[in-house]
Amino acid sequence: MALFGKKRKKRVCVLGLDGVPYELLTRFTSQGLMPSIAEIIKGGFLCKMKVPLPEISSVSWTSFMTGTNPGTHGIFGFVDLKPQSYHLRFPSFKDLKAPTIWDKLGEQGKRCMVINQPATYPASPINGVLISGFVAIELEKAVAPVSYLSKLRRLDYQIDIDTMRARQDHDYLFRELNRTLEARQRVVDHLWEEEWDYFQLVVTGTDRLQHFVWEGIEDESHPYHQLIVNYYQKVDRLGAKLYEKFSRLTDGEGQFFILSDHGFTGIRQEVYLNSWLRQEGYLNFRVPQPSSVDDIGEGTVAFALDPNRIYLNAKGRFPRGVVGENEAATLREEIRRKLKGFQHQGERVVEKVFLGEELYSGPWVAMGPDLVVLSRYGYDMKGSVKEKEVFGRSNLQGMHTWDNAFFFSGEKVNKEDLHITDICDMIIGFFN
Repeated sequence: MALFGKKRKKRVCVLGLDGVPYELLTRFTSQGLMPSIAEIIKGGFLCKMKVPLPEISSVSWTSFMTGTNPGTHGIFGFVDLKPQSYHLRFPSFKDLKAPTIWDKLGEQGKRCMVINQPATYPASPINGVLISGFVAIELEKAVAPVSYLSKLRRLDYQIDIDTMRARQDHDYLFRELNRTLEARQRVVDHLWEEEWDYFQLVVTGTDRLQHFVWEGIEDESHPYHQLIVNYYQKVDRLGAKLYEKFSRLTDGEGQFFILSDHGFTGIRQEVYLNSWLRQEGYLNFRVPQPSSVDDIGEGTVAFALDPNRIYLNAKGRFPRGVVGENEAATLREEIRRKLKGFQHQGERVVEKVFLGEELYSGPWVAMGPDLVVLSRYGYDMKGSVKEKEVFGRSNLQGMHTWDNAFFFSGEKVNKEDLHITDICDMIIGFFN
C-alpha cells in the first residue's frame, strides 16, 4: 500500500555504511566524490564515534541494535566457546540476550523495515520485515516473515558476495559489489511503499572493499582506485535517493541517521596472539599442527580467540584449566604488562590492554574474555593457532579500528565521546 497522501507521522530512517571511517567519509565528501552525502551532512551533525571491543561487526551492530555492551547482550565475537569446553561455536541471533530497537518499537505498535542487518541470522519475526545480513548463510532463513522470500528472489536479492573468492579475484569483487548494491536498492524501493515507522538499510560492501583493496583507497594511482571511487559514488547516490524519499515523506517530522559500525585503516603487519603467548611460555599444544584451541596442551595458562581476546585457562571454566582464582589477577597483570612492551622493529604494537570488567557490564561479563588487546593502527590482531611466527601477512589489506567510526544526525547530539550504544536510546526517544 503506497504511503503517498497519508497523514505524516514520526519516522526514523537509518543508513549504515559498514566499516567506513570518519576520515574516509570526510575525505571523499570534501573532494566532491560523494556530493550528495556531503550536502546531507552540511545540514546536520557529524562526529567520530567509538564502538565496543573487539571492534568487529557482530559486536558493534549488536551493540547498536540493543543499546547495550557485550556483558549485557552476550555477543563477544563472530566465534565463541561452548560452555565448559574449548570447542568453537558461531553465536546466532538466537543467542542474543537483550531486546533490539525493533523489539522495543514493536511493543509500541511501530512497524519496522530492516534490510541487511548483520548479526541477525537466522531472522526472527518482528513487527515488520527483517532481512538478515552477514553472516547469514541461506536466504530462506534470513527473511522474516518468510512470505517475503519470493519477493526477494524476484528482485534477485543476494545476502553477500563470496568473500573468499573476492580476496583473490578483485574483478569479481567489484562486479559482485555492484550487483549486490543494486539489489539492495530494489528491495528498498519495494519495502518503502509499505506502511512503516522505522526504516533501516546497511551497506556491507564498503567493509568488503576496504578489507581487500585498501591500498587502492590510499593510493590514487592504484589500478583499482577509480573502481573504488565509482562504488562509493553509487553508495552516495543510494544515500541521496533514500534521503530525498524520506524528506518528501516526512517534511521535517522525521530523523535521518547515517553511521558506521567501526573504523578502518591499512595493515602493516598481522599479529598472531597465540604465537606470542606460546613464545612467552603461556601456551603450548598437544599436537605439532594444532587446528583449534581444543588442541592446547598441559600447562597452558592462556590462549586467544579472534580477533584480540585472551582467556585464562581457568579451573572450573575449562576442562583442562590450571589457573586458580588466587593467581588469576597476578597473571592477567603480567600478561598486560608484557603486551604493553610488545614491539615490532622498535615500534610498540599495542595501544592498550583492557581487563574484561573494564569494558563490559551486565549479567554476562563472565562469558567474555579476561583481556582484550587494543592494537595500534596497522597491527591487525588475529587468533589463529596455525601460525608459527608472531608477525605475518595475508592477502587482507585493511583492518578494523575502534575509535574512528562516524555518526551523522540531522540534529546536534549533546554528548561528548559518543558511543554506538547511545544510538538506540536516541531512536527510541524520538518516538516517545
